[in-house]
Amino acid sequence: MNKMSKAIGLVEYRSVAIGMKAADEMVKTAEVDIITAQTVCPGKYIVLVSGKLSAVTAVVEVGTAHYDEYVVDHFILGNPDASIFSALYGTTETGKPEALGIIETYSVAAIIKAADMAAKTSSINLIEIRIARGMSGKSYVLFSGELAAVEASIKKACKEIKDEGFLLNHSVIPNPDPKFWQTIC
Repeated sequence: MNKMSKAIGLVEYRSVAIGMKAADEMVKTAEVDIITAQTVCPGKYIVLVSGKLSAVTAVVEVGTAHYDEYVVDHFILGNPDASIFSALYGTTETGKPEALGIIETYSVAAIIKAADMAAKTSSINLIEIRIARGMSGKSYVLFSGELAAVEASIKKACKEIKDEGFLLNHSVIPNPDPKFWQTIC
């Protein structure tokens, strides 16, 4: 995200064709950068943009209002935690954790919101945000840290997204075995 980008926004569609049409209309609305616009499972389409808060807000409003019947979920984050980007791209340094937190959702938007909330709640390390690829539309976030920090982040993030109906499950693994840790990192 460049220095001028203060916000990110995402719209998740249940139609690839409509998602692509909406993505084009969205970026014609205001000056934003497309972080990703792609197909995810099961045949959904996501558009993730960054830019100034006012531009991201305008773009997401267009993407949801004009195509409301196709929208699965969406968000606008005015000041996203910087660690979201390395977790999305899988470039996070992992180290040896005291605990591993996992949150699983049915929505790409919900998992990114949960990751942001988790990172802002406690001193944790976002490891990976897996967005609906090869998992029948499910998404998950992995994060590590001290046990109390991981538990606090799980509690706050799950509370934040539970009412939206997209929270599937969550767990905390205290002191993950090194053999298991190597398989996920």
